[in-house]
Amino acid sequence: MTLTDRLDQYLRTAGLEAVWFARPNSFAWLTGGGDNVVDREGDIGVAAAGYDGDGVRVVANNIEAPRLRDEELDGDVTVATFDWHAESLAEAVADASPAPAAADFDVPGFESVDATQLRQPLTETQMKQCRDLARDTAEAVEAVARKVEPSHTELDVTAVLRQKLEGRGIATPVVLVGSAERAQSYRHYTSTDTELGDYALISVTVQRDGLHVSTTRAVAFDPPEWLMERTHKAARVETTALAATQVVGQGGGTAGDVFDAIQDAYAAVGWEGEWQNHHQGGATGFAGREWIATPGHEGEVALPHGYAWNPTIDGTKSEDTYLVSDDDIELLSGTGDWPTETVSAVGYDLELPRHTVLEL
Repeated sequence: MTLTDRLDQYLRTAGLEAVWFARPNSFAWLTGGGDNVVDREGDIGVAAAGYDGDGVRVVANNIEAPRLRDEELDGDVTVATFDWHAESLAEAVADASPAPAAADFDVPGFESVDATQLRQPLTETQMKQCRDLARDTAEAVEAVARKVEPSHTELDVTAVLRQKLEGRGIATPVVLVGSAERAQSYRHYTSTDTELGDYALISVTVQRDGLHVSTTRAVAFDPPEWLMERTHKAARVETTALAATQVVGQGGGTAGDVFDAIQDAYAAVGWEGEWQNHHQGGATGFAGREWIATPGHEGEVALPHGYAWNPTIDGTKSEDTYLVSDDDIELLSGTGDWPTETVSAVGYDLELPRHTVLEL
């Protein structure tokens, strides 16, 4: 089903004439990668993209419209302009749209729409964009990781990594660099001036063209004796999650079904209940996570789609972005130039080469 097929079905089912998106990820989804962000701290972008059954239209003020036409939008997208001082974006959308309509931001008289389900599964074009983004991300992360030293601080590495990624046109909403000390204390090791010490975890969730990928790499200088073993076990949980994603997606199950398999995997590797210390990830795409799996979660496991599972075991983490389809589990965030070990899923006939610790 194409993107427009999904939208046509949504409009028919909801009894609407149009639907509008101003949140950046959904604006990018509808416009094929257009960026409506000026202020990264805002939830809503500077323009809205709408669909009414006849095509995509964008509403933007006179400050932003020329740049959007020239740099962000295909030539067949119509841009309606309003004076920046005359009305708000919401008012301009209400004036431009047929009714009844829905929007993913507050427009007077409009219904509310959550685009999460509309954005799944990925289209062929989106899958190609995601492959390109994931490869570029892995190359940047691994290039930086290979050059870190024990005396570097978490902030030192973060700065270099953001520069490397942003230089490839990749936005960096999440960059976490955990020193040996802090990676053992916190699951979200937001960067500080702490020196890396014996080992480090480098984790990112990044975005380009509205699409997101996540990956983690571990490097060690004088690793604790348990580091490799725990990394291996976390990778087994991740591999189990990927195997379950495929099986559950084929059978029309839910995210909660995948989570059951994750819980069983933790118990099988000797870390029962460890899942309670950190979220385990889930579907990715036009959000860092379109949904995060929890016990009993009823979210749809769509195929083919991107998935980023991120199990942790005290001081370690295993995380990459995969494209899971009916007949394949494809690693996206890899370069082929990082040490791996083959690990087996728990309860499924699946083995995968998973990234392990690089000893420097």
